[in-house]
Amino acid sequence: MNEVFDVTEGEQRLDSFLAKQKPEYSRSFWQKMIEGGSVTINGSVVKSKHKAMPGDVVSITVPEKPNFVGRTLPVLYEDDDVIVVNKPAGMLTHAKGAQSDEFSIGEFMRTRTTDGTETNRPGIVHRLDRGTSGVIIAAKNPGAKRWLQAQFSKRNVKKTYVALVVGHPQEAAATIQLPIERNPKKPQTFRVGGNGKTAETTYETLHNYRSNTLLQLMPHTGRTHQLRVHLSYLHCPIVGDDLYGKIEPRLGRMFLHAAKLELTLPSRERRVFEAPLPDDLQNFLKQLT
Repeated sequence: MNEVFDVTEGEQRLDSFLAKQKPEYSRSFWQKMIEGGSVTINGSVVKSKHKAMPGDVVSITVPEKPNFVGRTLPVLYEDDDVIVVNKPAGMLTHAKGAQSDEFSIGEFMRTRTTDGTETNRPGIVHRLDRGTSGVIIAAKNPGAKRWLQAQFSKRNVKKTYVALVVGHPQEAAATIQLPIERNPKKPQTFRVGGNGKTAETTYETLHNYRSNTLLQLMPHTGRTHQLRVHLSYLHCPIVGDDLYGKIEPRLGRMFLHAAKLELTLPSRERRVFEAPLPDDLQNFLKQLT
């Protein structure tokens, strides 16, 4: 898609100017487009902080949206209201901006839901981090979305994860009640802090290895990165967690799996959905002693 815009107002940042002209895309999207050379001013490639001046001619080339027709995912359950998927590790729950350049749960749902198909998160009611595999549920219509969102907000959903951590927690089983806040020194991460939101996680030991512990985790709240932050605070980061621990080259992902999800469906039926531990995680455990 090629478009040309004339700058008629006063001096302004180029990414801000483009966000005003094409509000369906975010400033961060335009920053990526500018840095990638898809935007020019008066025929010249510039940086996103460049100032657009009156009289400038801005040309944009937005790449065609990828065609995800035919792409599918392992479906654990489906009815008229919901789809339950076994998400692979490495996949986003939904795109971060309006333009999606990779297949995600949101893109999988785009042709399967009547809810918000013009957004980057059609049918999405909760999320799993990119590095986390396992059970995730999505809504096929607005009514189902409202119902599921109420389930999560009222904490009527029981989530169970399996994680392999570095070292051994002091207690074999415990409940962690520590508030979580954004880390101002590293905004893409979170930390335990007195100004944070209430966060509660129960864990149980499934197996002790020489240098690692396999845990079952039950979060009672849904804070971003909650399990990762709580375990890091215990000095037992999740194996392969590149934000709160370190990369595990032998595994190539984070050892965190959403194993079970229990909730009441819009049909008012209480159900439990489970996804077995993926082969890569099972094979990694076999290497441990």
